[in-house]
Amino acid sequence: MPHQDAPRAPVRVVLVEDHHLVAEVIRLAWEDSDEVEVVSTAGSVTDALADVRRHRPDVVLLDRRLPDGDGLRAVSSFVEFGARVLVLTGEATVSAASRVAESGASGLVLKSSRLDELTEAVRRVAEGEVVFDGGLLAGVLDKLTGRSAPPGVALTTREREALSLLAEGASTEEMGERMGVARNTVRNHVQRVLEKLGARSKLEAVAIARRDGLLD
Repeated sequence: MPHQDAPRAPVRVVLVEDHHLVAEVIRLAWEDSDEVEVVSTAGSVTDALADVRRHRPDVVLLDRRLPDGDGLRAVSSFVEFGARVLVLTGEATVSAASRVAESGASGLVLKSSRLDELTEAVRRVAEGEVVFDGGLLAGVLDKLTGRSAPPGVALTTREREALSLLAEGASTEEMGERMGVARNTVRNHVQRVLEKLGARSKLEAVAIARRDGLLD
């Protein structure tokens, strides 16, 4: 049965931003939203880790420059708690975006973005997509292809199918529907693809696969 008409639960977000005014503006903007629910705000990496552990959000909206360090260094810890990470930054360069991708985060959004753009980016990341500005994506992929896949990579038919859908930007739900499997099964296939390619993120897996001719 199609799922597109079913009401969607709001995406639960932990907002990590050390500028109180910026954090409060974003929180208030989403206060009455049906799309996004800010479950907590944190002003440091330490507080963010505690909040993510406590609330288990869908998405961490993460400022990079925090009083106790670079937020990117905590991305893997956030991911371990089941959260996807969307980096909030004022720096829109290929170099910055590449560091975001290499950290395992799912995307980058500018602080200057409109609320509807920020909301869409959060929703897309929650659904398993990778969100980078089109002008940055090509450069990010070029940088990521400096990493090599292990020799003799052999993907199963299902893993190749999952990889192909990742390259199309399909969400986990869309992949499940098109593959005819449950979401957890999709995640298992994707995890094995990442492991076999030696990739730390979905974006890096696609970049490696394109470079090595694993995608048509």
